[in-house]
Amino acid sequence: MSEREGLTAVEGNPLTLIGNEIKVGDKAPDAELVGNDMKPARLSEYENKVRILSSVPSLDTPVCDMEVRRFNKEAGDLGDVAILTVSMDLPFAQKRWCGAAGVELVRTLSDHRAADFGEKYGVLIKELRLLARAVFVVDREGVVRYVEIVDDLTHEPDYDAALSAARELV
Repeated sequence: MSEREGLTAVEGNPLTLIGNEIKVGDKAPDAELVGNDMKPARLSEYENKVRILSSVPSLDTPVCDMEVRRFNKEAGDLGDVAILTVSMDLPFAQKRWCGAAGVELVRTLSDHRAADFGEKYGVLIKELRLLARAVFVVDREGVVRYVEIVDDLTHEPDYDAALSAARELV
C-alpha cells in the first residue's frame, strides 16, 4: 500500500495518506462500507448514477458538519445525483447526527470496519486512522471526473467546483 505525504494537513501539520492516488479518468473503485442501518453497503449500489463522494474526518466536527449540511442543501437542485459522505464514524453515530442535523438527501456511510474506502481512494490518514477531507465526482459509467483532496482538514472543499462538475454530468 502506497503512502503519500504533504497532500493534506491538520492546522498546518502534514499528514500521511495511505492508498493509491485516484486521478481524473480513473475507474472509481468499489468499496464496502456500513450503512446507518448497520447493513453492508457498497458504492456499486449507485452505478449508473452521477455520484459526489465526499470523505470527512468526523461528522461531529464543525467543518464536517458545515460540509455535509451544504451538500444536503445543494442536493435538491442537482437532479439525479447521489451524494454520499463517508467517514470513520460509527453507523449509529452517523444516524444520530443526520437526524439532529436534518440531513435527508445525503447518505452517510461508515468506513470504520476495514477502511476499504479510505485505502482504495487514497484518503486514509495514517497518523489518525480517519479519512482526509476529499471530494470525488463520478460519472454514470463509473469514471472519476473530479478530485479534490483538501489541503488542510480545517478547510472546507471547493463546493462550487464539485457541484459544477456534477451538474455537467447530469
